[in-house]
Amino acid sequence: MAWKFKRWSWFKTAMVLLLLLVLGWGVKAIFFPSKAAPQYTTAKVLKADIENAVLATGILQAFRKVDVGAQVSGQLQKLEVELGDRVKKGQLLATIDPELAQNEALNAEASLEGLLAQMQSTQLQLEQAKTEYARQQTLLSREATSKQALEEAGLKFRTLQSDLAQRNADIKKAKLTLDSAKTRLGYTRILAPIDGEVAAITTLEGQTVIAAQQAPNLLTLANLDTITVKAQISEADVMKVRAGQTVYFTTLGQPDKRYYGKLRAIQPTPEKVNNAIFYNALFEVPNPVHALRQDMTAQVAIVLDHAKSVLTIPAIALGVKAKDGRYTVRVVGADGIAVDKQIKTGLNNNVQVQVLDGLKEGDLVVTGDAALSKPETSVTVGA
Repeated sequence: MAWKFKRWSWFKTAMVLLLLLVLGWGVKAIFFPSKAAPQYTTAKVLKADIENAVLATGILQAFRKVDVGAQVSGQLQKLEVELGDRVKKGQLLATIDPELAQNEALNAEASLEGLLAQMQSTQLQLEQAKTEYARQQTLLSREATSKQALEEAGLKFRTLQSDLAQRNADIKKAKLTLDSAKTRLGYTRILAPIDGEVAAITTLEGQTVIAAQQAPNLLTLANLDTITVKAQISEADVMKVRAGQTVYFTTLGQPDKRYYGKLRAIQPTPEKVNNAIFYNALFEVPNPVHALRQDMTAQVAIVLDHAKSVLTIPAIALGVKAKDGRYTVRVVGADGIAVDKQIKTGLNNNVQVQVLDGLKEGDLVVTGDAALSKPETSVTVGA
């Protein structure tokens, strides 16, 4: 009986102690809560390449493009090329019906032959008149003829001289007419003025072209061995760019491949797009395999400055800027506590910032409060 009493007393004592322990933990939790551990979004100080650039959208164009027209009227008899064909300078592209031009050339040739025959006849008459004039002069010196006969012989001689001069002038004119006719006949064969690719065909076989006022366009050749990029620079950025700067672009089809060049020129006359002012910047890149095509869209970057393998941090990590140009950043130390540090910066492209001094590679800089954003890297400070 005594044993049961002792066991019951021990049980009550244990229950009382447990109850007191629970009450004490509750009082501490309610009236003396532990401080919540601070959380930060952080980023490491890393070595990287950084550049400051003007961004623009551009259009790809052929460096050299020629509209091939017709200089004579007539029916397009034969088109020798198709869209996309590559041609060499001097290659036959098309033929316009040559019949009218051939007839014109034959008429001019016949006219020339007639004038040549007339000139030959006039030359014979002139030689005869010259001989007779000389004979009359001799006879008059011997008083064997009259002065009137001498004058008539001289007049005929001088008249035939004038006729011969006129024949020579007519022949020169006829030769020019024949040359022009032959040239027009040659124009019925349309030859490639440059090496290039057939970029457009605007006149088809059987159509009639009329070249009375201006040369009608038959097709377009584009030399795609070199591509010109026309980039639209906003008026806010145009003061920053100049000829000779390094520039590169990517295309929608190859976003990871960069094509580099040097800025050649900035056109002085702007274009207005939806009431915004843009200036066209031009540069060229080689295109040996013709991977780049006309009218492709280019994402262009004109490099203003760059640095390789330098310490960088995200621009969002920058705090207040002091009067001496230094910025305040918060750095998480080995104890997990964030402290303020002053750093000197270099290039800043609003995404990354170059750190010149004040930090070392591997340091953790605070970029935000993890409770307010989804961090890429976060640390918890405290227990």
